[in-house]
Amino acid sequence: MILAAYDRIAPHSIYTPLLSSPFLDRIAKRRLWVKAECLQHTGSFKFRGGWSAISALKPKDRARGVITFSSGNHAQGIASAAAHHDVSATIIMPSDSPDVKIKNTKDLGAKVILYNRKTEDRNLIETEVNPDKSLLLIKPYDDHNVIAGQGSVGIEIAAQAKTRNIKKADVLVCSGGGGLASGIALSLEQLNPNMLVRTAEPDKFDDIKKSLKSGKIECNKHTSGSVCDAVLTLCPGDITFPILKRLCGAGFSVSDEEALRAMVLAFEQLRIVVEPGGAVALAAALFHGKELNNEDVIVVATGGNVDRKIFQNALIKYGK
Repeated sequence: MILAAYDRIAPHSIYTPLLSSPFLDRIAKRRLWVKAECLQHTGSFKFRGGWSAISALKPKDRARGVITFSSGNHAQGIASAAAHHDVSATIIMPSDSPDVKIKNTKDLGAKVILYNRKTEDRNLIETEVNPDKSLLLIKPYDDHNVIAGQGSVGIEIAAQAKTRNIKKADVLVCSGGGGLASGIALSLEQLNPNMLVRTAEPDKFDDIKKSLKSGKIECNKHTSGSVCDAVLTLCPGDITFPILKRLCGAGFSVSDEEALRAMVLAFEQLRIVVEPGGAVALAAALFHGKELNNEDVIVVATGGNVDRKIFQNALIKYGK
């Protein structure tokens, strides 16, 4: 399924680079490689899952239109793919999503419905907006075609690692619901089982880390309160968690400050723009090295749709 998804995605996606920096290696005390999905179309890996899901629809389902919920990156991925395939898209987004994500989703042609994530339930809103289920729901991570699309990142990682003679590695993945981590883990299980996928999340929103430790799905107590908006989910998915439990190592969690510092270091040393939620895996590699297993560490920088003010303030506070 992942290979079939990649065949649909590859002609339209960017084969993102695997970057390195001696300075970052010194901080991590390991060889550090950064898969720059922040350079992907729509600014994140979510383009892959969105394209995979929309391109897999049968003509009768495309005619129905689609609906989803997202803090912004999945929203843009779905909106972009939907526009290309002439499919109408409705996106339910938190009102505190970065303005750039809301604006870009609208500019891509999607209908955006905003809600308060502290007081409102996005699932209930979807039911109210789509009572007859005429719109096809494409979930942000708990969807087989979305997971298959995200797994295309793992296909590229395996190929890029081979050219660099990386035989074993920890593969750190920024995680919300676990769609990307589970997709990459499934790919690497077949292409390089010596690579161990590890999830990375913000402190206090580390539901996957807790779930992997307990062996059952654990949920966060809060739905907001971190600068890492892209990876704030209530709990891992019913589809993704069994995959993560079977294939992934122990998870990481990092502070907002560590994510912002990693974001600044990515800009200064690699010249890429990464949003806070897209930098948590890099933060884990840089600041939590004692928890790593291998000398080579591959980090997925998952998105670059950062609010301008947050980026500017981080550069002032943590930059050289």
